[in-house]
Amino acid sequence: MEQVSLRAYLVDDEPLAIDRLKRLLAGFPAIEIAGSATDPKQAVQFLKGDDAGSVDVLFLDIQMPGMNGFELLSHLTRQPFVIFTTAYDQHALQAFEANTIDYLLKPIEAVQLERAITKLGRLRPILKPGWQQTPDLPALLRDLAASLHSAQAGYPQRIASRVGERVSFLVLDDVTHFVARDKLTFAVVDGKSHSVDQTIADLERRLDPAKFLRIHRSALVNVDWVFEVNSWFAGKVILTLKDTKHTQLTVARDRVRTVKERLGI
Repeated sequence: MEQVSLRAYLVDDEPLAIDRLKRLLAGFPAIEIAGSATDPKQAVQFLKGDDAGSVDVLFLDIQMPGMNGFELLSHLTRQPFVIFTTAYDQHALQAFEANTIDYLLKPIEAVQLERAITKLGRLRPILKPGWQQTPDLPALLRDLAASLHSAQAGYPQRIASRVGERVSFLVLDDVTHFVARDKLTFAVVDGKSHSVDQTIADLERRLDPAKFLRIHRSALVNVDWVFEVNSWFAGKVILTLKDTKHTQLTVARDRVRTVKERLGI
């Protein structure tokens, strides 16, 4: 059987997530990437332009600064098939359940991507999902966008971590710190590292700034887990955490003042 060719457009504010999805999609000959964007406004321009009709499926991040995924869709006159991607958001998952919206949980893996593409290949010649056929779609998207904004005001309480086919959810209160190493990002809970598909910069932007403090370009610490602060010679500052390993983290020189101010010292 000849493979169905599908042209995809990718939207995610995190460049690493775009790159990862491109690498995964390269393994599917039926998918041709029509373009990508990390700026939702740029994506809207493309998807409302002359080339919009050539896009069959939109891989769309939900949580993006300035314009979330639901808002982006509300600006489109023509709705392509949509596969939402999300790293963590309990409210968004509830929205999917209520409106039968399909989604991929980050970090996306080849197996779940294959399932979504196979399902899309079956649906595409027939019809779009029910939620995309309703005449009330613009109002539905506006409601979902507004509800997501409301949910984001409280900041996420959990974050997803994937090992193979197994997805686990980490309670952010239990995460002592996030650290980047070997081009990967890890959430550390009780001394154990759990891979998450987001950069330190992305986490700093999305997590509660009153709880998580950037102390280095490769480290974000949960201030509730800071046990003590030691100032060494030449202005070097070390944080010791309350975990069982008494983990020590070095504060970058350009962040010492901010860290001391946040910790009230």
